[in-house]
Parts: sequence; C-alpha cells; structure tokens
Amino acid sequence: MLHKALIERAAAARPHSGDAAAHLFSGRNSRHLDDCPALVLNADYTPLSYYPLSLWPWQTAIKAVFLERVDIIATYDQAVHSPSLDMKIPSVIALRQYVRPNEFPAFTRFNLFLRDKFSCQYCGSTDLLTFDHVVPRRLGGRTTWENVTTACAPCNLKKGGRTPAQAHMHLFEEPIRPTTWQLQERGRAFPPGHLHESWRDWLYWDVELES
Repeated sequence: MLHKALIERAAAARPHSGDAAAHLFSGRNSRHLDDCPALVLNADYTPLSYYPLSLWPWQTAIKAVFLERVDIIATYDQAVHSPSLDMKIPSVIALRQYVRPNEFPAFTRFNLFLRDKFSCQYCGSTDLLTFDHVVPRRLGGRTTWENVTTACAPCNLKKGGRTPAQAHMHLFEEPIRPTTWQLQERGRAFPPGHLHESWRDWLYWDVELES
C-alpha cells in the first residue's frame, strides 16, 4: 500500500534522529497509546487512502515529525513524556511533500471486492463472496479486471462453466479496470468503526458519521 511505502521511506531518511525520537518516548509511555493512530494526509490535505484509511501508529507519526517529513495538524489529549520533552500525540498529520498515487491499483481479491462494493454482482448478497470469470476459462476467458467479478458461492455454483447469458444470469455492473481514484471513491462508502473527532474535517464519507 502507498502509506506503507511512505513509512519505509521515512525510516530510511535520517535514521539516527528518528530512531532516537522513537527511543526517547518508548517504554512505559507507550502502554496506553496503541489506540492513538494518526490520520495521514497528503500535501494537498486529502487522505492518502480512504480504504484502508491511511493511519500510522503513534510511534511512526512522532518519528516522521522529528524527521521533518510531516506537519502536525491536530493532536490527541494524550501526551508522551521524556526527561527533557513533553509532546502531545499527533492525531492528524500532513506530508510536506506531495505523493502522486499510482494511476491503477493492483489486481487483488480485496481490490476486486472493493470495486464491486463487497457484494455479489448477480444477486447482491454480501455473504460467502468469491470471484467468478464472466467468460469461463474453458471458453478462453482470462483472469483480468474486465473478466472477473465478485460472486457469492451459490451464484458461482449456479453459473458454473457458462457465460451469464447461457446461465440466464444478469450482472449488476459490467467489470472494468478501475483507476485508483475510482477505487478510493468506492472506499468512501465504507468508513471504519472508529473515527476520532479530529479526523472528521478531513474525511468526506458517503454516509453520515455517527456522533
């Protein structure tokens, strides 16, 4: 994922200062801070990713601050302490350098399900999901974005080695190769269970946020 690559990039740059910062706030300070991740924004103040939401552990966020890779936008009430420094945990950070996302996402099972809104494209079920070759492989169908769709196990079994027309089954949406932007737009319909109050000004979900 994009934000994981950024973590690795930050870790490779100026490692001594970053590692010193992580060590400075380690030990007893870290016991109750695992529930304080930082929302990571790109330099244009949009999330690096909606699904999964671009979050960094508090240690990585603090390290990026010391490496001068990010700006702190908002903080938690919780703080970490050292003999020489007190610091509130960042809740929202923004990269100082813009990262351009790849135009197209990887062709994976997860991304396929996300493109199809985690629902069977034949009946709409969200249970027992698998994937189906629209044109079966025995008829020359390939494993590509344009020929693979999300299907529940019963519909997959019903269709068997036939085309949708042969099986008298209709697709809700024809499979396409999505762009990264299109996939992230789909991800906006699936907010995570936990959203910190400080994140809400930077997220634009397709469903109303719970108070």
